[in-house]
Amino acid sequence: MTEFNGFPMIAAVLAIAAVVGMLATRLRQPMIVAFIGVGVVVGPVGTGWVTSDGAIELLARLGIAILLFLVGLRLDIHMIRDTGPVALATGLGQVVFTSVIGYLIAIALGMVTVTAIYVAVALTFSSTIIIVKLLSDKRELDHLHGRIAVGFLIVQDIVVVLVMIALTAWGRQTGDNVALNMVAGKGVGLLIGVALVMRVMPWLLRRVARSQELLVLFGVSYAVSLAALSEWLGFSSEVGAFLAGVSLASTEYRDALGARLVSLRDFLLLFFFLDLGAKLEFTHAGQQIAEAVVFSLFVLIGNPLIVIVIMALMRYPVKVGFLAGLTVAQISEFSLILAALGLSLGHITNATVSLITVVGLMTIGGSTYLILYSHQIYRRIGRFLTVFDRTGDRVAESAATAEDSESADVVLYGLGRFGSHMARSLSDAGYRVLAVDFDPGRVAAAQPPGVTAIFGSAEDTHVLETLPLAGARAVISTIPAVDTNQALLHALRHREYSGGIALTAFTAHDAERLRAADVDLVLEPFAMAAEASAAEFTELLGMST
Repeated sequence: MTEFNGFPMIAAVLAIAAVVGMLATRLRQPMIVAFIGVGVVVGPVGTGWVTSDGAIELLARLGIAILLFLVGLRLDIHMIRDTGPVALATGLGQVVFTSVIGYLIAIALGMVTVTAIYVAVALTFSSTIIIVKLLSDKRELDHLHGRIAVGFLIVQDIVVVLVMIALTAWGRQTGDNVALNMVAGKGVGLLIGVALVMRVMPWLLRRVARSQELLVLFGVSYAVSLAALSEWLGFSSEVGAFLAGVSLASTEYRDALGARLVSLRDFLLLFFFLDLGAKLEFTHAGQQIAEAVVFSLFVLIGNPLIVIVIMALMRYPVKVGFLAGLTVAQISEFSLILAALGLSLGHITNATVSLITVVGLMTIGGSTYLILYSHQIYRRIGRFLTVFDRTGDRVAESAATAEDSESADVVLYGLGRFGSHMARSLSDAGYRVLAVDFDPGRVAAAQPPGVTAIFGSAEDTHVLETLPLAGARAVISTIPAVDTNQALLHALRHREYSGGIALTAFTAHDAERLRAADVDLVLEPFAMAAEASAAEFTELLGMST
């Protein structure tokens, strides 16, 4: 067999990755799965083109540095605040639950303590990149479960960086207090240095940003340099790259820099997953597969369940907890990075890294389909999850509130961006509005005069029975889900409601489905906004001639 090296080897690997990537796309799988599979093909088990050292490993380390830099760069604490305590409670609760139960399972399977700790911690983290991509494709990032999921994924990102710092300190120190104090001192010094650099960054970036090419070069060099400094001080390079991103997160150039580096990150991460796939060991494949199945089932079933329970205890609807819980039904690229860090520190072996990687392949592949078909799955198993429902008190409070509000001119479902503007406009026009939303945060928020907000779901007929429909002149749903709107329409007609009904659709296809159901008015926010904007723009053009 001809030995490949250098440029021809890279070219061949990239060609294989492109072909396998196209197959993964057709199967609706994330690129991570494809790239690890390619690593197995071109590694020692397959063609033998990729080994554990060389150009691939160098590019892999650059990819990890850029990944952590972008995580720090886009660390938005406000996203956690927007979703309130539920993001912190769910994020930390899931991490603690998965770590403890995962550790006990690992010990039961005969693993030593250190290996069990690494496996348990690796099971706790979910992929922000994959989840945001899937939710964005489904247009659910702005939904309640999407915002909560992004919130607790940010919490997980913070936790994983803290874990890497702790593991690095544990791996470098020699066991005496002097060494431990030196590590702590270096860490404090690194943080102070980054804090000082943050003061001059706005001034420096204003000059660098005059050239977009220079801005990208500066971002990469800054991330890699701080990563190298962190490693020289005895910490992992990932910590330094993350701190580099955090130091630029408050600047006005973070979005421009982040947008330009995303493609570079995705390309370089290809080599990390290739390198990881090439290191997979199949010596004890039978035993590892059995263990991987056990851990994968725990992640696929246990993680969503703990999210459902935590959110139910906070009196969120079970459906919201279920949809948010599916986003943690996989381990992330950070789990694989953590495993690689443990290997470099000598804490675990290649066999353990292989086990974690196989669990990653199983859970990432499985959870992708769970998220893509989440609503269909919930329709089939939702009735079995009602045992976790704790929204009864909130519904009772809402019923009492609805009864106290003697009448309303308009009953409005949904207090999102479109719904809140609609409620405010109707209130300004002198109409009394009773708004219904299943986001406790939105219900608790201050409402304009004339608007009363209660907790409830458009699909819950029990809530509908408590509403003052007899005096309502119209029912409006600003929720863009066509199935939800059709369920609401059916319930209203079953109650022989005679007022006007207006439902919302984001797409032309959904709008046609609602019109076919003989709805009085179909609201299309995007089309309406475009028409209004075009009219104003036409008027502006007329004034300028």
